[in-house]
Amino acid sequence: MKIGELARRTAVSERSLRYYEEQGLLVSTRTPSGHRTYPERAVDRVIRIQELFAAGLCSGKIAELLPCMRDEDGGPSEAATPWLVADLRRQRARIDEQIAELMRTREILDDVIVVASGGSSGAPAETGVSTGASSGVETVRPAPSRRQGVSAK
Repeated sequence: MKIGELARRTAVSERSLRYYEEQGLLVSTRTPSGHRTYPERAVDRVIRIQELFAAGLCSGKIAELLPCMRDEDGGPSEAATPWLVADLRRQRARIDEQIAELMRTREILDDVIVVASGGSSGAPAETGVSTGASSGVETVRPAPSRRQGVSAK
C-alpha cells in the first residue's frame, strides 16, 4: 500500500510515517519511481508505535522494544529478554512518578479554585474537595494542606 493509504488507515500523518521510517521503526520498499510502499502488516506496526508513544516512550526506546513485540497483538516475541522486562519496569516507574507529580499539581490547582471561587478566605476548605464528578465517580479527598516553596517544573 502507498503511504497515503497507510496514513488514512492508521490516522497518522504521512510526515509521521516518514519519521518512523527515518527512526528505523517502520520499513518500506520503493517503487521504480521512488514511491514508498508498505506491506499490510505495517498497519499493525504503526498502531503499536502509536501506543508506545502514548505510553510515554521515546522513539529510541521504541526502536529497542519493537523487535521484542509482535505487531498484531503487542505480545512478546521470541526476542523478548529479561533485560527488556527490567527496562519496561523502569519506564513504568518513570511514568508513575509523572502521574504523582501531576496529582500534586492538580491538588495545588484545587486550592486555587477553592480560594478563587470564594469558598474560603485563603485557607483550604475543611470539609474536603470533591473530585471525579466529570467521570461519574464521586470521591471526596481531604482538603490539601497549605504548601510553601512549591517549584514549577
